[in-house]
Amino acid sequence: MSNILAIVGRPNVGKSTLYNRLTETRKAIVDDQSGVTRDRHYGIAEWTHKSFTVIDTGGYVANSEDVFEKAIREQVHIAIEEANVVLFMVDVTTGITDLDADIAQILRKSTKPVYVAVNKVDNHQLQSDATEFYSLGLGEIYCLSSMSGSGTGELLDAVITHFDEVPEEENKLPVYAIVGRPNVGKSSMINALIGNDRNIVTEIAGTTRDSIHIHYNQFGHEFMLIDTAGLRKKTKVHENIEFYSVMRTIKALEEADVVILMIDALDNIESQDVNIFHLAEKNKKGVVIVVNKWDLVEKDHKTILEFTDKIKEKLAPFTDIPIIFTSVTEKQRIFKTIEAAAKVYVNKIKKVPTSKLNDILLPIIEKTPPPAMKGKHIKIKYITQINATSPMFAFFCNLPQYIKEPYKRFIENKLREHFDFEGVPIQIFFRQK
Repeated sequence: MSNILAIVGRPNVGKSTLYNRLTETRKAIVDDQSGVTRDRHYGIAEWTHKSFTVIDTGGYVANSEDVFEKAIREQVHIAIEEANVVLFMVDVTTGITDLDADIAQILRKSTKPVYVAVNKVDNHQLQSDATEFYSLGLGEIYCLSSMSGSGTGELLDAVITHFDEVPEEENKLPVYAIVGRPNVGKSSMINALIGNDRNIVTEIAGTTRDSIHIHYNQFGHEFMLIDTAGLRKKTKVHENIEFYSVMRTIKALEEADVVILMIDALDNIESQDVNIFHLAEKNKKGVVIVVNKWDLVEKDHKTILEFTDKIKEKLAPFTDIPIIFTSVTEKQRIFKTIEAAAKVYVNKIKKVPTSKLNDILLPIIEKTPPPAMKGKHIKIKYITQINATSPMFAFFCNLPQYIKEPYKRFIENKLREHFDFEGVPIQIFFRQK
């Protein structure tokens, strides 16, 4: 089950500031001018050991105020439909506006949990003013300041009661999700793989609105394949399609074991592709990059190498990823994509025996130990793989707090070099022995 929290509300109430705080990023641009957020921002947050996806629904810039308000209402409807929890953000300094009242009316009809977050409550007087929002008829209100962070803990304690730990399923088929921006060839790829027009393919970007699940069992490979709606940049289409696509893609990505990220060879890798990649990485999913429309690129003997280097530069530091260059229309190397995904899935569930880990890595660590800190020498004595759905390793040592990121990266590179975890994020923990 996906855990999705959608932040809705009219512009300039502080949604992006709260998003940045929850996801511990500065990805959403924050400005006093309303309507600054145009892209959908989505990232991973964690509270008391539960992870969930946060979506900042943002504002919508349009010429007409009527269109503007209509678009916000559409976002609220989609958030109710797709998210697990809806966070309705209001501003104590302006009180209840007509648009707030309209949004509240929509939310009152919802069966989804809705939390009212009254923002910009920075003193006791404003706490008293916030009681006005009880009149919206949405139950308990939570006073907070997204700028300082006060009050967010109590709100998150309530929100996460609706999120589940994702259960481990045994003996299930691998799940591969094909994701990417619109019109890169995702549906065409599936049609080519299964040999018929299972999905509608048109020249109009964004034809696929919903995630489609397909059972694939051919040529010695059996798995579930998810074709997702594409992700769009900025205001190229109506807001409701944009928001809907993001929600569905996140759900498919969270359900998948391996994410097949398709990019357009003519556009190279764009910021939206990088966003999807990092979301997959944070969710500890296997990743395969597929560069489609390669037949349309003018090439020489260096083109693939140069293209690969550009991709890895934008995805750094996690660059140990298979990159397949395809042409779906010409059916070039499409089955290599499936072979690469199958190999990444094997790497994702791989278990390395403890004895083998210690026999290979301890001599390397002894030869290149962690740098001494404050005159104290760090000794790593024992290594084991933690039982989890993706590769996680525990390194037991005397002073784990002194091991820095560069050495952690060195250890990860040695794990990849000796045990082949291509396409899979690795987690490394240093623990007290």
